[in-house]
Amino acid sequence: MRRPAVTSLIVAAIALASTAVRDAQAATLVVPPDPSALNATQLVSNACSRCHGFHGVSTSPLFPNLAGQIPGYIETELRLFRQRGRSDPHARAFMWGIARALTDEQIKGVALYFSTQPPVAGKGSSNPALADKGKLLYENGAPERDIEACTVCHGHNGEGVNTQPRIAGQHRDYFVLEMDQYRSGLRENKVMHHVTEKLTDDEIAALVEYISTK
Repeated sequence: MRRPAVTSLIVAAIALASTAVRDAQAATLVVPPDPSALNATQLVSNACSRCHGFHGVSTSPLFPNLAGQIPGYIETELRLFRQRGRSDPHARAFMWGIARALTDEQIKGVALYFSTQPPVAGKGSSNPALADKGKLLYENGAPERDIEACTVCHGHNGEGVNTQPRIAGQHRDYFVLEMDQYRSGLRENKVMHHVTEKLTDDEIAALVEYISTK
């Protein structure tokens, strides 16, 4: 399995995180000791928008787009951040401090706000053959290797299912970064670790190429 491309991306992500940490700390500081005085729109404007954009279109390809995201998924992740139930590098550096004092009501409000923003549209592929390979893997999985189809959790067009996240319209760099963190165990998720540990870098690249068209 070839790892150089993913390794380079992780190194770049760490470098970006280290240079951006001051902004993350500033974002943390804008949330007062009692954030109950802030409504969802104010919270988004004062804190979330620094990384994810006011309308949920992120300011960096290493931060996820939240526009049109499944509200239940956003709520689940914010609660995990609040209780430090996610320990991947981005969670520690950015989200632990921001989410630490959020109330359940505010979490619901922020989730609803982003979920109602227009989602980012996919783009045509510059490598149709790779996208076709990704489509087959996304829709059918690889039963002989115990890899389930992505459609089960993420829908036929990457729109998300129940509380499973929307992945359509997501940044390519963020998608690859998260897949590698699931695979390495840096981001804890038994289902995703089970899937990604069996995927090669080329297969992840194919999935990214396909889902970027959605």
